[in-house]
Amino acid sequence: MDNGLIPYRYAKALYKYALEHGKTEDVYGISKLVIESFAQDPAMNKVLANPFVKNSDKEKILLTAAGNGPDEAYSRFVRLILEHHREEFALRMMYAYRDIYRKENHISQAQVTTASALPDEQMEKLRKLVASSFKGEKLEFSEKVDPELIGGFIIDVDSVRMDASISNELEQLRQTLLRSN
Repeated sequence: MDNGLIPYRYAKALYKYALEHGKTEDVYGISKLVIESFAQDPAMNKVLANPFVKNSDKEKILLTAAGNGPDEAYSRFVRLILEHHREEFALRMMYAYRDIYRKENHISQAQVTTASALPDEQMEKLRKLVASSFKGEKLEFSEKVDPELIGGFIIDVDSVRMDASISNELEQLRQTLLRSN
């Protein structure tokens, strides 16, 4: 994800600070919590960008978004971005940090999309299938349900897609029929 120059610079500084203090994984976990908090309440961005909201309130919002008891590295980072009036970039900074951490630790994203929620046993089989196809890579899995697939699944790992969905099969049949005329 392209987060822009300002968020990237701040995220890189946070990563270096966390690395020096052995907290990169902790801050990575916090970055995911903050991203999730913003996804659940998109109005947070508007509040942070509002110049009439006190910095102390913005700090509370950003610390609360990080879950229970964020560590010192993140707390210091929040104070830094507030001092430099960069709070409107907080979400993009967390995206940038997440991307930097994943790149530095060779972590790939694997999204499994199914037509309906699968039992844990079947989902575990899909995870093992993906892991065997991407040996030597660390994978972080996310799951999504899309009823338009009709059946089957789609697995996206970074820029690689494995599409075993019925909707894809139907589309391929349709394309074949169109070409045969």
